[in-house]
Amino acid sequence: MQSVYHFQPICFASCRRDSVKSDKWMKVGELSHFGRPERILFRRTPNSMFLKPMKHKLLSSIPNSADGYPTVGLADEDTGINHSPILETETWFSKWSPPNYLWRGLSVLILAGQVIIRTLKGKVHWKNTLQQLERAGPKSVGVCLLTAAFVGMAFTIQFVREFTRLGLNRSVGGVLALAFSRELSPVVTSIVVAGRIGSAFAAELGTMQVSEQTDTLRVLGTNPVDYLVTPRVIACCVALPLLTLMCFTVSMASSALLAEGVYGVSINIILDSAQRALRSWDLISAMIKSQVFGAIVAIVSCAWGVTTMGGAKGVGESTTSAVVLSLVGIFIADFVLSCWFFQGAGDSLKNCV
Repeated sequence: MQSVYHFQPICFASCRRDSVKSDKWMKVGELSHFGRPERILFRRTPNSMFLKPMKHKLLSSIPNSADGYPTVGLADEDTGINHSPILETETWFSKWSPPNYLWRGLSVLILAGQVIIRTLKGKVHWKNTLQQLERAGPKSVGVCLLTAAFVGMAFTIQFVREFTRLGLNRSVGGVLALAFSRELSPVVTSIVVAGRIGSAFAAELGTMQVSEQTDTLRVLGTNPVDYLVTPRVIACCVALPLLTLMCFTVSMASSALLAEGVYGVSINIILDSAQRALRSWDLISAMIKSQVFGAIVAIVSCAWGVTTMGGAKGVGESTTSAVVLSLVGIFIADFVLSCWFFQGAGDSLKNCV
C-alpha cells in the first residue's frame, strides 16, 4: 500500500517591482524537498492577489526491498501516473435499500413460485408433509367445529327472527345454507387456521432463521423449501377443504337445533329448504375458496418466517404480521373469488318460497 502526500509550497514573495518580469511571471525562490532543490514559478493574475502554483510535486512512498525501509521518491503530476487513492463516487442508489414490506412481499411471490415448481418436480418431503397435515387437520378440528357451531347459531338468531315475522319460515334453511356454504364456512375456517396454524408456522421458521438452522440445512445439502415450506403448503391446501365441509355440516346442525328449540321452526322444514336451495357448485366453490385460503395462509406465514431478523423481538413481530396479512389476503381473495364464481342475478331461493 502506497502512502501519498501532497506538499504545498511554502514561500515568501517579494513585492518589489523589479522582481516582476515583463511576462508577468515572478520568481519566488528555490525550495528544497529532502535535499533536492526545485524551482517553482507562480503567476500573478490581474483579478486576484493570490499566487497560483502552476506545478507541484507528489510524494509517494515506495518500499525498498534491499533494507526493508521505505524510500521517498518524487513524481511529477504531468507524468500520467496517479498515486492518489481512488475514491468511488457515491450514487443515490448506493445507500438505498428497499423497504421491509417490499422485499418481504416479493419473497412471498418468489416462495410461491418455488413451491409450485418443486411440487411439480416431485421434490416433496412426504414424511414431513404427513406430520404437518396432522397438525393442520385432526388437531385443528375441535376449535374449528366449536367456532362454526356458535357462528351458525348467531346467524340463525338474526335470520329466523326476521323471516318468521314475515311468514317466510320455509326460506330460512335455504338462506342459511347459501350463506354458510358460499361465505361463512370457508372464511371462518380459514381465519381459525390462520390464527392457530399460520402463527405457528411463522414462529417456527422465524426461530429457525434467527438461530441459523436453515443455513445448517443448506450445509447438509437439503433444500429448506423442500423440507420446511412445501410440506406446510400442501398440508394446508389439503386440510382446509375437509375442515370447511365439516364446519358447514356443524353450522347447519346447530342452526336447525336452535331454530326448532327457540323459535319453533321444524328441523325438517329447515333441512328441506336447504336441500332445495343448495347446488353442487355451492359446495365446490366453498372447497376451492378454502384451498386458496389455505395456500395464502401457509405461503405468507412461511415467507414471513424465513425472512425474520432481529432475534426474539423479530420472531414476535413476524408472527403478528404473518397472521394480520394472512387475514387481509383471505378477505381480498374471498371478494375476488365471489365476484368470479357468482355473477349476475341468482335464482337459488326460488324453490324455497
